[in-house]
Amino acid sequence: MTQSLAPAVRPTAGPGRIRRILRAVAVVSCVPYLALKAAWVAGSHIGIPEGSSLLDDRLTMVVINGLSMLLDSAVIVLALVLTRPWGLRVPAWLLAFPVWVATGLLAPIMAGFPAQLAVRAFGGGGAASAGREAFLDEWVFAVVYTGFIAQGLALGGLFVLYARGRWGHVWRGRVWDLPVGAVGPAHRALAVAAAVLALLPLTLHTLWACGVSAGLGEGRAADRGGDFHVLEALYVVFLLAAVTGAVLLAFRRGRALPVAVPLSLVWVGSGAVACWGGWLSLASLGGPADLADGPTPLMNLAYAGQMLVGLLVAAIGVYHFAERSARTARRAA
Repeated sequence: MTQSLAPAVRPTAGPGRIRRILRAVAVVSCVPYLALKAAWVAGSHIGIPEGSSLLDDRLTMVVINGLSMLLDSAVIVLALVLTRPWGLRVPAWLLAFPVWVATGLLAPIMAGFPAQLAVRAFGGGGAASAGREAFLDEWVFAVVYTGFIAQGLALGGLFVLYARGRWGHVWRGRVWDLPVGAVGPAHRALAVAAAVLALLPLTLHTLWACGVSAGLGEGRAADRGGDFHVLEALYVVFLLAAVTGAVLLAFRRGRALPVAVPLSLVWVGSGAVACWGGWLSLASLGGPADLADGPTPLMNLAYAGQMLVGLLVAAIGVYHFAERSARTARRAA
């Protein structure tokens, strides 16, 4: 499969001016986040108010922050891979997977943080409850999320430039141009399975976005505000994007659409729901000391469900890339 994704058109050997600028932005924007995480791992409480639940479990804090540092450091590595000549020799799967993860983790933040600021500007609060200790100082969110948005824009721009040269043939044309043999019963079954599995997390996130507290822990229900509702609404949007992209590809619907449309929905949607579902599931294992603040079984079920949906949809996208690349290679041979 790796060999079938060989480049059809080679990008230029060295990075141009735009690539160098984007690379610099990606690297520099990682610094504030990595510096904060390193300080917390070292024992500093900068940006963490007294009484925050982050201070309840020192070991969990070190593990989670150490893991998040590794994830963000990967952005720097990816920026180098996408702009250096040796990056052209990286196997497709070894490059595509971390970029997919980065897309999945950054896309909800890039969409959610500006939306949360807009909600606050029109009077929506960050938390509905009063008298509860703040999780982090407000400036931390501003600094970190601004850095994430810059990372997402820079890394996304670099990947588009890289992929256009190496795999541009994969998303050319329209849905009606897809060969019949590229879609089989197995892919339709995966799309149907993803749609069915999406019903539970889709329903729960929709209810929570609309203000229903059923299935939420006491602490989470008490802390609901504008930020919470925005995030829940975004989970709904990305779930719908993932399932829609899978159905369009597997059943060849929207035949007049450019192939790039369903592929983009599959790429971004599957990454967002799978990676955030997995991250929230992992974070719930440590859990806060106060059980009322922790995720309920129903919340964990929603996280696990959306993670499975994302993986199923991603599998459809992977097969499409591999199949179409193989067909292009056979025609060129």
